[in-house]
Amino acid sequence: MPLSVGSLASSNMLRLLLYLAALCQLTGASSTPATCTVSGPAVIDFSRRVSFIRDRCAYTLMSGPGLQLLAAFKERRRTDVSFLDRVILRLDEPAVDIHLGQGGKVQLNDSTLSLNSSSQTPHGVEISKEVNGVTVRVSLSNFLTSIFFDGTTAQIYVKGPEPASLQGLCVNSSSSLREVMLSEFSSSSCETQSSEAADGRINCTKMTERCNLLKEAPFTSCHSHIDPEPYAAACIDTLCRYPAVDGLSCQFLEAYAGACSLLSNDTLEGWRSKASCCKSGFCQDTFCSAHEFCGEDVGGRPACLCRAQFASKYRPTGALGDPTVCRQNYASVSLAGCLLAEKGINISVLHLNDPACRGHVDERTHMVTFGFNDSKPCGTVVMASDNKITYKNTIKTDNATSAPITRQVFTNIDFSCFYRQPEVKAMSFKMKGGTAMQQIESGSWNYSLSMSMFADAACTTPLDFSGGIQTDQIIYMNLDTGGLDGNIITLVIKACWATSAQNGGGLRYDLIINGCGNPSDRTVKVVENGKGGTVLSFQMFQFKGDASGVFLSCKMKLCLKSDLGCQPNCQQKNRRQRSVRPLYEDENPAIVSVSWS
Repeated sequence: MPLSVGSLASSNMLRLLLYLAALCQLTGASSTPATCTVSGPAVIDFSRRVSFIRDRCAYTLMSGPGLQLLAAFKERRRTDVSFLDRVILRLDEPAVDIHLGQGGKVQLNDSTLSLNSSSQTPHGVEISKEVNGVTVRVSLSNFLTSIFFDGTTAQIYVKGPEPASLQGLCVNSSSSLREVMLSEFSSSSCETQSSEAADGRINCTKMTERCNLLKEAPFTSCHSHIDPEPYAAACIDTLCRYPAVDGLSCQFLEAYAGACSLLSNDTLEGWRSKASCCKSGFCQDTFCSAHEFCGEDVGGRPACLCRAQFASKYRPTGALGDPTVCRQNYASVSLAGCLLAEKGINISVLHLNDPACRGHVDERTHMVTFGFNDSKPCGTVVMASDNKITYKNTIKTDNATSAPITRQVFTNIDFSCFYRQPEVKAMSFKMKGGTAMQQIESGSWNYSLSMSMFADAACTTPLDFSGGIQTDQIIYMNLDTGGLDGNIITLVIKACWATSAQNGGGLRYDLIINGCGNPSDRTVKVVENGKGGTVLSFQMFQFKGDASGVFLSCKMKLCLKSDLGCQPNCQQKNRRQRSVRPLYEDENPAIVSVSWS
C-alpha cells in the first residue's frame, strides 16, 4: 500500500543533523568526489572507462560496507539493444530495497512511496522527487552517496575515502559480468543476446556528428572536469545501432551535462538551445507495465509502448492482441494497450457495435478486453451458413464527434465465435455372414482456376494489351477450371464488377449481378465454355473523368449441374428480378482479379 508523506518524511532539523554528521565523518579525510554514469546500454565508471551491457540482466554497479547499488537492463524497440530500466539501492541495516523505476516510481520493498515536492527520509535515506527525476541520498561508512535517476540515465555521485572493498561496474566497468550479475533480479534467459537487421533509417555519420557536439562549446567549459570522450563514444555506439527516438538524440548530452553539474556546479548554459533539446522529464509519472516502456507515440506524446520481445508474438501477423476466447455463451478478445498506442489508437474511443459496450483495461498489464454474452449481446450479429452459425461483433472507433475532421485512427476489428452444425451420427452392428462394408472418410481434391482474355468468342486468339484497347472492342474473358469433372460440376459466376482503383476502390460498375448480366448493359453475355467453365463477354469501356485504368473482379462458385437452385436463371430478361442476395455470403467464394490501363 502507498506510504504517506507524513509517515516517512523527517523534519528539516533531522535532515540537517544527518548532513552535519556526514560532514563530520569526512573532515580530515582525503575526500575524492567521483561520478559514475549509466545511460542506455553504457556504463561510464569512476575512472571514465566505458563498456556496454548487451543483454537484459541485472548487475551490481557499486557495493561497499552497508549498501549495494544494482541496475537492471531491458530491451525497448529492438531486441539487440538494452537500456537501463531501473536502479535498486539495497541497505544491509535495516534490510530494505529501494527501487527507482520508470516514470519516477519509487518502491520501498513492496510498498509504493507517495512522493511530492517534499523529501522523505525512510531509514535514514533521503528521497526527493522533481519534475525531471528522483534523487536518493545516503551516508554510510564515511561515504556520502547520491543517486539520481530520470528513467533513462543514472548518475551516481560518491564522496569520501575510497575503501579497498568497493566493487562493481562503477568501479571497473570492464569487470566480469558473470561475477557481478544478480540472479535475483534477472530472468533465466536474460544473458541470451539477440541480433536484428540494421535499421535503414539510421545515418551513422549524422549521429556521430551529433554526438561530437560534446566536444564543442558550451560543453568545452566542463572538459577540465570531465573528459567528454567516453560520453561521445557511448552516444555513437548507441545511436548507430538504435534509432534516435524517445529523446535518445539528447540523452547522452543530458548525461554529460548532469555529471558536469555534480562535479563542478557548471550548468553548461545554452547547451539545450544549441542541440535543440527540450527539458528532461518527458516520461515522468507515466507508469508502464513490465512488458512496456515509456516512449513517444506517433503524435510525439509520452505513451507506454511494447518491448520488442513482447511484441514479437504479434507483429509477424499484424495482430493487435490475443485470439478470441469462446466460452459457454460468452466471447471476448483482449488487445494489448501498447500495440494500440503504437498505432495512435486511443482506448477511450473504442467500443463494440453497441456504443455502450466499452473495453475493460487491466491496470497492471494494460490489456484491454472486450466481450459479449447472451444477457449483454452488445449489438452482436448472428449469421448462418451451411455448416455453422456465427456470432460476430466489431471493435470500432467512436465517431460521435461533429467536428469536420479527425486525426483519430479508424479502427475496425472483427471477432466471433460459432457453433458448428451437428454431424450425422451412426451406429454399426456386426452381422453374421453377409458382406463386409466400410466407409472411408472423404478427402479434398485439388483443382485450378484461371482467367484469360481473348479477342474472339471461341477463345482462341489471346488479347494483346500492348497496343491498348478501344472502347468499341468486345472482350471475351474465359473463366476455366482444371481438375474438375465438367459433366457434373460447373463454374458459376456469381458477380463481376469493375472499379477504377485496385482492391475495389474508386468508381464501380457491375457487369454481372446475382449470376446474370447487368440488365442495363446489353453488351454483357455469359455462356458455358463446354468444359465446366464460363465465358463472359462485354464491350470495353472506361470510367468518366478517370483514365488511370479499369480493374475487374469476379466472384465464383462451384455448382452441381443437377442443382438447378445453385445456378442463375437469366431467361426472363424483361422481368424485373427480385433480390436474392442472402443474409450471409456463400461459403468459400473464389475471387480472381485482372486489370488493364
